[in-house]
Amino acid sequence: MLVSGSAPWRLRGWGGLAGGTVLTALWILWLVGWVPGGPPAPQPLVTILIWHWPFTDRPPELPGDTCTRYGVDRCLLSTNRSLLASADAVVFHHRELETRRAHLPLAGRPPGQPWVWASMESPSHTHGLRRLRGIFNWVLSYRRDSDIFVPYGRLEPHTGPTPPRPPKSGMAAWVVSNFQERQRRARLYRQLAPHLRVDVFGSASGRPLCASCLLPTVARYRFYLSFENSQHRDYITEKLWRNALAAGSVPVVLGPPRATYEAFVPPEAFIHVDDFGSARELAAFLTGMNESRYGRFFAWRHTLRVRLLGDWRERFCAICALYPRLPRGQVYEDLEGWFRA
Repeated sequence: MLVSGSAPWRLRGWGGLAGGTVLTALWILWLVGWVPGGPPAPQPLVTILIWHWPFTDRPPELPGDTCTRYGVDRCLLSTNRSLLASADAVVFHHRELETRRAHLPLAGRPPGQPWVWASMESPSHTHGLRRLRGIFNWVLSYRRDSDIFVPYGRLEPHTGPTPPRPPKSGMAAWVVSNFQERQRRARLYRQLAPHLRVDVFGSASGRPLCASCLLPTVARYRFYLSFENSQHRDYITEKLWRNALAAGSVPVVLGPPRATYEAFVPPEAFIHVDDFGSARELAAFLTGMNESRYGRFFAWRHTLRVRLLGDWRERFCAICALYPRLPRGQVYEDLEGWFRA
């Protein structure tokens, strides 16, 4: 994924390139159990130490079969810091590093131990990366070029009856907790509001929704404003996957370019604001849409279904799933430069 001699923020090696390549190849063959003329050896147990669980001081229970539930065998997740010396990889969630709730145990790091930087936030809401130069080997994030790519959701093949389309009684909905006039999504909403009825929910509007209320509330609307709080490479969050697609509402998206969305969902599963010359033109398209045209936005539901990927346990198990193929000897010399590129 990242190669020596690429952009300057990318990496440096831990040893000689030729020798390191040969040793890495031999190590991978051993890891996957390749023995000439013999049966595959059992996969070794991979231990992933999570230094501080994201956003909480009370991590979930992590029984030995945690990753088996997500289709990953021979993987142990742990928050027991006494495993630092023996863990196969250590994960650090950025928010706790940024707020100084967690500190890097640099003095106790075993030589060659891979460290993973994890974040699902956008660059606009990520600070303090400059002091993390030359520390991390792998990245876990929503970016497709991450070493461990973990999107907020995905579409999976679906067989069986097509779920019915929820009945609609409203035009457009938006759930927003952090409304700031400087954000592009706030400006676009202000431009849309005179031409389109948008019912706004969330703490920013004084109409909060309980966790179990969100999907049935949004389901009543023809369209949902899946407006990201900032526009960055591959940054597509639950605002598309859960709030719109899983709810049964057609997403009107503001985020990365259309081509990025099309890498995740069919072209006619969403409406991109960049396809219109003005907010007024977008509003006219939404309000003037007939039922036949509207129904085409649900054609994907005949063969696909939404899979939400919001559980940090599943995200961390992905490290084990990819572990034999992750690049050895890689270091992010300029993590900030990579993340903001």
